[in-house]
Amino acid sequence: MALKGIKVIELAGLAPAPYCGLILSDFGANVIRVDKTKTADNIDKLCRGKRSIAIDLKNQSGVNTLKRLCGSADVLIEPFRKGVMEKLGLGPRELLSDNPRLIYARLTGYGQSGVLSERAGHDINYLAISGVLSRLGRKDGNPHPPVNLLADFAGGGLTCALGIAMALFERSNSGKGQVIDANMVEGAAYIASFLWATKLGGLVQGGPRGTNRLDGGAPFYNTYCTKDGKYIAVGALEPKFYAQFIKGLGLDPDEAFQMNNFDEMRDKFSKIFATKTRDEWSAIFDDTDACVTPILEMDEAANHPHNTSRNYFKVDKDGAHFPGPAPSLSRTPATVKTTHQPSVGEHTLEVLMEAGFKSEEVEQLATQGAIEQCKPESKL
Repeated sequence: MALKGIKVIELAGLAPAPYCGLILSDFGANVIRVDKTKTADNIDKLCRGKRSIAIDLKNQSGVNTLKRLCGSADVLIEPFRKGVMEKLGLGPRELLSDNPRLIYARLTGYGQSGVLSERAGHDINYLAISGVLSRLGRKDGNPHPPVNLLADFAGGGLTCALGIAMALFERSNSGKGQVIDANMVEGAAYIASFLWATKLGGLVQGGPRGTNRLDGGAPFYNTYCTKDGKYIAVGALEPKFYAQFIKGLGLDPDEAFQMNNFDEMRDKFSKIFATKTRDEWSAIFDDTDACVTPILEMDEAANHPHNTSRNYFKVDKDGAHFPGPAPSLSRTPATVKTTHQPSVGEHTLEVLMEAGFKSEEVEQLATQGAIEQCKPESKL
């Protein structure tokens, strides 16, 4: 596996940081998630393949424990607002002094500097400040975010994982670690580089929100409701694909090209798609390059012939499907080691003993309330 032998300390958070750690874990890293003590349940569901150690960072002995763990780590992922780690004595200056090879990844909403750096926020706020949210949504409605995928996961977790991979590669030459300032405003803006490059291009994304080719403005790049209340996706942008799309709809090519405007075309296509079910339309377009596909529900996607032929979706212990790692590497592919979601503090004893803590040290830390082990058979 590509990241085999890399030890990652991930401080508990939600969404972007856990996703970053999940990527590293799937590609072979040993990811240790640091949870809070006295936490009844772990609501993060992106911790498969990781181990959990529970440490009280309000306890100085707990802080010292984490500092010691970082001394032998390759990567630290921390999701706190600016200044939190410094107040704990766990900032980059302290940790890189102890371990100059450490990659210290800071994943925040607004970054480590700037007027908003200490402000709270969520995906929708980061998208708003990045300028990207203004381009999302229908022309007659408010701007609308795509759940929390774009800032939290693409601009945050995925971009941070990319930064870590690049820093690890650079370290192989320099032998030195460094600090990564990954933040969701800049990550989302970077993901949307295409929008900046084309915003004056007119035909692509230059018009107001929801009036362009790729944002719901074009009837040949849109979604349509079918007879059974399901949906079809149409992406017939180029003339050769559009010609096959028109043929599949049963329209005369001359009639199709004579329609005067997007609204007229969209109305015509909507009425036609409403005459058949989604699967009937799928069968019509199945062997064509019309760029027309069924919009699958998540539980349908795992059983689509394309996805099953690639054996992409995996099954957990409860029989539920989930997406496997991507991309595929030919020699060192990622592997889902386990679908088990660790309980908070499940591996505290195991991790500390591996890190060289003696039994009496562990017992003392437990007595001080600096750590917690959830296994009932443990003497902690």
